[in-house]
Amino acid sequence: MNGWIEGIQDSIEYIEQNLTSELDINKIAEKAALSPFYYQRIFGAMCGVTVGEYIRSRRMTLAAQELACSDLKVIDIALKYGYDSPDSFTKAFRCFHGINPTQAREPGTSLRSFAPLHIKISLEGGTMLDYKIIEKAPFTVVGIKKRFDSETSYEAIPRFWDEWSSDMKGLKGTFGICSDMDGKTFDYWIADLYQPWEDIPEGCGIYQVPGGLWALFKCEGPLPDSMQKVNTQIWSEWLPSLKGYALAGNYDLEFYLPPTQDPADTVSYICIPLTKL
Repeated sequence: MNGWIEGIQDSIEYIEQNLTSELDINKIAEKAALSPFYYQRIFGAMCGVTVGEYIRSRRMTLAAQELACSDLKVIDIALKYGYDSPDSFTKAFRCFHGINPTQAREPGTSLRSFAPLHIKISLEGGTMLDYKIIEKAPFTVVGIKKRFDSETSYEAIPRFWDEWSSDMKGLKGTFGICSDMDGKTFDYWIADLYQPWEDIPEGCGIYQVPGGLWALFKCEGPLPDSMQKVNTQIWSEWLPSLKGYALAGNYDLEFYLPPTQDPADTVSYICIPLTKL
């Protein structure tokens, strides 16, 4: 467990040391010895904010402190913290603090502060997480895909499912697949098993899911809440204690059983690719 925690903490310290420089998610993830794909999943689950939100919050905190206690020009502080124009800096500053940058210099002005994160594991009672590890051959799916930003995917992917449900394109929606993560964005597929003798629906494509070991986690209850809850447990509780296996690939998938009359009886699975150490 300590190795995972130390890796994430090392990455946070790297962020803190480079808040006035350009930060690249690949270099940040490298400090934790993780791929950018998995790093962002783990960071969000453990820290409660995305990597981008953390960086913006810390920069806005430090920028406000400098405005309040120095004579530096607003444009100079904006450039220091990565904003190429006063307008973009003012917009971000107002969103975070609720006031314009110049108002931060007025006596008695209230400013928000986001402190540096320090990762600690606190045991507060066991939680049950059902899973099994299986080996599966490669298989091909057919479906529709859309590119998503890691920063907003928790809110945007359920909207994608809502859009699909209004025009299902001949799909049942058996799988949701994250693939081709490049550090900040990834493809998300709504898909079914591909049957070579059937026509590919208009607007759809095919994707081959690699074979290998998979950890399957059972989710029970209404979607998307039940799946997002288990997803958080996987990255914040199960993964730090994982022994004998390592994460594999830059993809994972969700598997959905047919819908039930009562949403409380809904069963789905999160599937994470692994490799044995």
